[in-house]
Amino acid sequence: MEASTALSRIGLAGLAVMGQNLALNVAEKGFPISVYNRTTSKVDETVKRAEDEGQLPLFGQYSPREFVLSIQRPRSVVILVKAGAPVDQTIAALSDHMEPGDCIIDGGNEWYENTERRMQEVSNKGLLYLGMGVSGGEEGARYGPSLMPGGSHQAYTNIKDILEKVAAQVEDGPCVTYIGEGGSGNFVKMIHNGIEYGDMQLISEAYDVLKHVGGLSNDELAQIFAEWNRGELESFLIEITSDIFRVKDDLGDGYLVDKILDKTGMKGTGKWTVQQAAELSVAAPTIAASLDCRYLSGLKEERENASEVLKQAGLKEEAGSLAQGIDKKRLIDDVRQALYASKICSYAQGMNLLRAKSLEKGWKLNLGELARIWKGGCIIRAVFLDRIKKAYQRNPDLASLLVDPEFALEMVQRQPAWRRVVGLAISAGISTPGMCASLSYFDTYRRARLPANLVQAQRDLFGAHTYERTDRPGSFHTEWKKVAHGVGALN
Repeated sequence: MEASTALSRIGLAGLAVMGQNLALNVAEKGFPISVYNRTTSKVDETVKRAEDEGQLPLFGQYSPREFVLSIQRPRSVVILVKAGAPVDQTIAALSDHMEPGDCIIDGGNEWYENTERRMQEVSNKGLLYLGMGVSGGEEGARYGPSLMPGGSHQAYTNIKDILEKVAAQVEDGPCVTYIGEGGSGNFVKMIHNGIEYGDMQLISEAYDVLKHVGGLSNDELAQIFAEWNRGELESFLIEITSDIFRVKDDLGDGYLVDKILDKTGMKGTGKWTVQQAAELSVAAPTIAASLDCRYLSGLKEERENASEVLKQAGLKEEAGSLAQGIDKKRLIDDVRQALYASKICSYAQGMNLLRAKSLEKGWKLNLGELARIWKGGCIIRAVFLDRIKKAYQRNPDLASLLVDPEFALEMVQRQPAWRRVVGLAISAGISTPGMCASLSYFDTYRRARLPANLVQAQRDLFGAHTYERTDRPGSFHTEWKKVAHGVGALN
């Protein structure tokens, strides 16, 4: 749309595909928006799309000053550029022309401490700041993402009406809420992505077992995942997995999925999640296993070499021989149950990370509300998120999803199938690190007593770290070697 003398309600800088789509979403909802990009061709491209998609109220600007001054006060400017230095550079270019009370909203996948640093820096100019997680990919940005804004509550209030219209809509409201203070919005999005890593890994393991032990074809896999998507596993990732198995290769014979190189990319949020789990002393083995698998997938040449070396050493593939006597129908149902139980563990780990960080930072995160805003728009949207929401509504202090009465019953009901799948995969030599990590997490968490007593005894022996007893209070130390050899006593 041609430049207007009227001021825009909001601005957006950074017009890669996500930025373009979010800007068009805002405009389509009836909010006039100014857009800016250092590469002017991107501005022209976005303006052209706005015209083609219905003469939307979107206005291109070609300098930081023109861009900022085209927005009504108090100005709200969304930036969608690559995390790190480009964000700082964009803030510097725009803030020179902004006034006290104006707000910057960073919509990228940024490290939460960078958001908190920038929040402090721009406050010296009287500017407000939001770090807003945006999930849903390109399609979500255009038609309704899940939005996770954290930081200045006043800044959120200024654009609340816009965000609630732009976000995905579910039966209990728009998929956006004020997350909390500081970098909470970016942190919540980071954990969302960590859960996403776990989810995708678990689905890939289900595929691996069904394909190589069950001997299922891509057509059968497409049908099975479509069927699963009509039940308890209904979710965006299950839906798109079914679609992937249907796509034929347009450059050759067969299916496209079989021609894709088995190396998984990543952008860092999964690594950040695992690092935070370690910092917070929160177990997140399913998410950690998914990250390790991405690292191992990158070692393609090493893996190919290892495969040949170990074959020459006498290692045989067991999957084929096991497949001959397999009950396909039972295997499919067992894998469904194992996948469901493992996914609950992944979500439980993510929620525990959020709770721990919220306590550390005083963010007062509402875990039930976070589950609600993930029900639509985002990559991990799934039907059971409504039940996760209700679990935290029943008990906001819930220690883990695994001890919510409804989920506890489901986990117990599914564990026989879960154990069969993991055992079968191990026998077949098929790695299922996500499912194994989830099952081990479940088994460790459910046991009233662990072999950690021996580990602590070892620590006391070689490092005098002391130990506690089950039968009396206090800290104790033993001269283990002397006592073991009959030359000492307990201290």
